[in-house]
Amino acid sequence: WWRKRRAQDKPSTLVKFCENSWRCIYYTYSFIYGIIVLWNKPWLWEINSCWYDYPHQSVDNDIWWYYMISMAFYWSLTISQFRDVKRKDFWQMFVHHMVTLLLLSLSWVCNMHRVGSLVLAVHDCADIFLEAAKLTKYASYQKLCDAIFAIFTIVWIVTRLGFYPRIIYNTSIEAPQILPMFPAYYIFNTLLILLLILHIVWTYLILQIAYTAVKSGQMEGDIRSSSSDFSESSENMTPIQNGTPILRTKAPKSPSKHAERKEVTG
Repeated sequence: WWRKRRAQDKPSTLVKFCENSWRCIYYTYSFIYGIIVLWNKPWLWEINSCWYDYPHQSVDNDIWWYYMISMAFYWSLTISQFRDVKRKDFWQMFVHHMVTLLLLSLSWVCNMHRVGSLVLAVHDCADIFLEAAKLTKYASYQKLCDAIFAIFTIVWIVTRLGFYPRIIYNTSIEAPQILPMFPAYYIFNTLLILLLILHIVWTYLILQIAYTAVKSGQMEGDIRSSSSDFSESSENMTPIQNGTPILRTKAPKSPSKHAERKEVTG
């Protein structure tokens, strides 16, 4: 009874598919827009440019929109997290969203938008493949899911444990050599390091899933979460197959022995 009661509160596969679809679309848009915005910015190619002429750095209109859209998105994730099904990594994700919002707000107020824009671009890249892998899992395209998951793992490690630590190295070691630091800088840098710690924890979980996938031949479980995102949906809905949700139908009950006996005697 308890399992059935809990299953009633779980969203169907179709609901989760739609949720991950709009997230995948957002991350794709955000990453492409971020690259377009940053392509002609000097700090994309020379990270020390984030600190030249600081704090007298103007904010371009495209950077303004990049920040505002990103902040609105993370606020929506933070608020909707309390209405969605509570996952096992609820508090990790909550801390992640709050740290991200604090970083965006602090970097905006302190005019450190150049570093903030780099952090946004680095984070959006891997999330595209994360959501795409979930979509293919829900749609029962297992081989495609495994391939996207492999790409996601590589992109995640390169961006979150490669490019992102390079940004932290710049803010921690190189930036103090260019200009004198101030109290808000230390808060900002501490939040960046806290975000890196979360990345390391999630990388461990991702590698666990990858190891299990190699052993079993297919990916099992949710990515970057121990939740039931890839579990069965509600009793009346199977995972989407070839883009179409398939309703489960109960097998007709076989006639009882009493009914059979009645037909024979009748």
